[in-house]
Amino acid sequence: MKAVIYERYGAPDVLTLQDIDKPVPKSDEVLIKVYATSVTAGDWRMRKADPFLTRLFNGLFKPKRVKILGFELAGVIEEVGKEVRTFKAGDAVFAFCGYKFGGYAEYRCLRETDVIALKPFNMTFEQAATVPLGSLTALSRLRKGKISEGQKVLIYGASGSVGTFAIQLAKYFGAEITAVCSTNNTELARSIGADKTVDYKKEDFTALEEKFDLIFDAVGKIKKSDSKKLLKPTGSFISVNGQTKPTQQDLILIKEIIEAGKLTSIIDRTYNLNEIQDAHRYVEQFRKKGNVSVRVAIDEG
Repeated sequence: MKAVIYERYGAPDVLTLQDIDKPVPKSDEVLIKVYATSVTAGDWRMRKADPFLTRLFNGLFKPKRVKILGFELAGVIEEVGKEVRTFKAGDAVFAFCGYKFGGYAEYRCLRETDVIALKPFNMTFEQAATVPLGSLTALSRLRKGKISEGQKVLIYGASGSVGTFAIQLAKYFGAEITAVCSTNNTELARSIGADKTVDYKKEDFTALEEKFDLIFDAVGKIKKSDSKKLLKPTGSFISVNGQTKPTQQDLILIKEIIEAGKLTSIIDRTYNLNEIQDAHRYVEQFRKKGNVSVRVAIDEG
């Protein structure tokens, strides 16, 4: 099978398309033919070893633990292990690979109990492949902030992957949303559920007179102290920073919300797997709206 491999840290050029052995599923695993994956900030930071601490996880001088990137994927199960009961061959699925990565390949084995679920019927593979990381991150942070109906929520960095999912999920939970983003993205934020928008290029959001129950930094760029005066006495500040440890049930909930028409994935650009270097260059510029998908195989269905 073909897979994108990187054997040294550096610029996107270190990503090369190679032929490697096709994986064989263990008794508790499913073999997924990957139709689509994505490029996230986590992918290019691992490739570049930025921050330096990523080397402690993946090898000090060169990648050792992870050589195939790709946090998330969507595809069709081709084979199941003898102990698998939840899924069957032919099931269309989407999945969060987590820190095992592996989405940049034509095939990927995952355990039946990993964060994998049937693909939403109303999404393409390219859309579904961009959902798990951003939506599950947004869901976990909003839960941490005790999101509830009627709250006033401010989302900073509202046009990125986590931010666009956070707007929609906060709206799903019944919140009133103020989205902070750039001039070019205010219309996008409103189209997916923001009640108000603040253009950070024209206005200092910290000068707002309104008080919020929850402030969510969806890009990890602001300090809690900078937004403290915007919080109600019982308000909470949450940040995207930190690891996400989602469950399979979390992804099933996301699937149900998508199928109810309450959540979608904003796709900025779609690349083919042999264009992965270009996809990484684009995402690394910090200018994408929502998500960038990567087509691995053509949908034969």
